Amino acid sequence: MIATHALTLAKLAERLRDDEIHVWRLDYQPQQRREPLRAVLGAYLGIDSGRVTLTDGEYGRPALARAHDQSLGFNWSHSGGHALIAIGRWIAPGIDLERLRPRPRALEIASRYFTDDELAALTALSPNGRHAAFLELWTAKEAVLKALGRGLAFGLDRLSVTSSVDRLTLQRLEGEDVLAWQLQRLPVDAALVAALAWRGEARRIRLGTLASGG
Repeated sequence: MIATHALTLAKLAERLRDDEIHVWRLDYQPQQRREPLRAVLGAYLGIDSGRVTLTDGEYGRPALARAHDQSLGFNWSHSGGHALIAIGRWIAPGIDLERLRPRPRALEIASRYFTDDELAALTALSPNGRHAAFLELWTAKEAVLKALGRGLAFGLDRLSVTSSVDRLTLQRLEGEDVLAWQLQRLPVDAALVAALAWRGEARRIRLGTLASGG
């Protein structure tokens, strides 16, 4: 993980390598809609943000319109006044972000939507530890489903994730070879939980922060 504090986004965008994924953290408010996303994508496309055209896939995943460089894949997520944008070439990354907060219904939700092994792992934890563990599983699953191009309707129980001190592991993904997938937690902030997933070879992740306004 290489931390980069961006001074000039356009210069760093020019340096995106095929074996990298750039992940940008920025402040975000819902009323901004997709404007911050367009601003970042514009820097990578070398055009003004107003010329960036996005389309939505069958399951709601945003993508660049065909007029743009189709080698550029991206995904984004926002929560609690923050957003993360992941960008890479020749892949479809999935990223998810959640603000760390108490989840009193964690076991109830897990019993309905998680696998039996994931529920057992959460049940074994203390209530305080359970909140973070639940959010980590949730973000990991969402990141994988977003990389897959499917929404939550695919079924959270059709994939399973384990968490250890040093890594997240995708144990099962229905219809897919999990060995062809990468799944990583992102250490963006002590108050945030985030995960990044993609199908393909391992890549170097460059994690940076954009000042307010991009």
